[in-house]
Amino acid sequence: MERKVAREFRHKVELLIDNEAEKDYLYDVLRMYHQSMDLPVLVGDLKLVINDPNRLPLFDAIRPLIPLKHQVEYDQLTPKRSRKLKEVRLDRTHPEGLGLSVRGGLEFGCGLFISQIVKDGQAGNVGLQVGDEIVRINGYSISSCIHEEVISLIKTKKTVSLKVRHVGMIPVKSSSEDPLKWQFVDQFVSESGEKKSSVAGLASIGGKEIKEKKVFLSLVGTKGMGISISSGPTQKPGIYISNVKAGSLSAEVGLEVGDQIVEVNGVDFTAMDHEEAVRVLKSSRSLTITVLTGAVSELFMTDEERLALEARRQLDRQELMQQKRIAMETNKILKEQQEKERQRKLEISQKTAEEDERYRREMEKIEEAERKHNREWEEDWGARDSPKSPSPVPVPVKAESPLPLHPNPRAQTGRGQPGSMGQRRKMRKRREKVSRNTWTTLIHTQCSPQSR
Repeated sequence: MERKVAREFRHKVELLIDNEAEKDYLYDVLRMYHQSMDLPVLVGDLKLVINDPNRLPLFDAIRPLIPLKHQVEYDQLTPKRSRKLKEVRLDRTHPEGLGLSVRGGLEFGCGLFISQIVKDGQAGNVGLQVGDEIVRINGYSISSCIHEEVISLIKTKKTVSLKVRHVGMIPVKSSSEDPLKWQFVDQFVSESGEKKSSVAGLASIGGKEIKEKKVFLSLVGTKGMGISISSGPTQKPGIYISNVKAGSLSAEVGLEVGDQIVEVNGVDFTAMDHEEAVRVLKSSRSLTITVLTGAVSELFMTDEERLALEARRQLDRQELMQQKRIAMETNKILKEQQEKERQRKLEISQKTAEEDERYRREMEKIEEAERKHNREWEEDWGARDSPKSPSPVPVPVKAESPLPLHPNPRAQTGRGQPGSMGQRRKMRKRREKVSRNTWTTLIHTQCSPQSR
């Protein structure tokens, strides 16, 4: 049983890992674990080798090699990739947005993965998790969609239907030139350098991640915060920063136009009107402000800024479409190469089969010719299994049959008796016949192939 498990594990390793150095490292890690029995160290080391979603089945292959007393803990420490699809529905018109952020797309050479979940948001409430791969949106497969097309597809309906499966890994790629890497959910670090558990999440979904940020302001000895605030539109209620004075304290701490103020000194601003918000901001000279960065920056742009933004978006859209065309052409070339390789292997297989068939037919002809030759040999010279040195054939002695006694003495001499000549002729013929038979037997024995 143990040999079978080890054989299956080695087969899985050979199938999923091409790099010989990584294979040796994996075997060394397992040997060190069986010496130290330190399971967390083992899992941490395994994640350095199992660094791609395609290698996740190795965790299941390693499990039978773990002692029974550690298998429950092993299951808790290792990610479990789900093969089943889960369908959820989200309301796009919800005031807090969809409550998630995604990354990936065709231009990055991977699928679309959920990278962040807003605490107590829609996505979290329906059971979505960081590390889920989105497979379908509103019934459409997104395997050949770039990031911008996915966002546009989400915006087509008020109710967004998502089909996802849990992978437990996040794609990481800073730019199109960098190689695609993967990180486990518990190791994933956001762009701000903080682990995902310390990031509150996103207010909506899109190409740009909207993060929660907390700043501290002390207004003692200053003329004010240096910002203006406004209430959001009906579809986006809340209090937003509409203007930031250059060189002001707010500008120094990083507040920007379009940031949504969600909390000040512990007071919730999400459902507060403009007058009450102004009163709270002026009520203290020391403020702790929590904002969502860039939530609605477009609402407070000038016409020139809006036109410039639209021009940048148009350029970005063209660049993304160009990236998609390149990705599609690359995929087409790869598929053509794969098809050519498949055809080449098929031709080789067919030629091999034809050669095998021709060889089989030639062997059958040779065997048939050999059988025919053996039959002819046996017909001419006898069976091959007869002894090589035949036993000597006894030469028959020429014995004359005694003449019948005749009562007449003169009959013994044969002289003068009418039947005596006829009897002598019969006896002579009989002797000649026996002699011929003897010589035939001798000649056949000496000329046979076994006697040579």
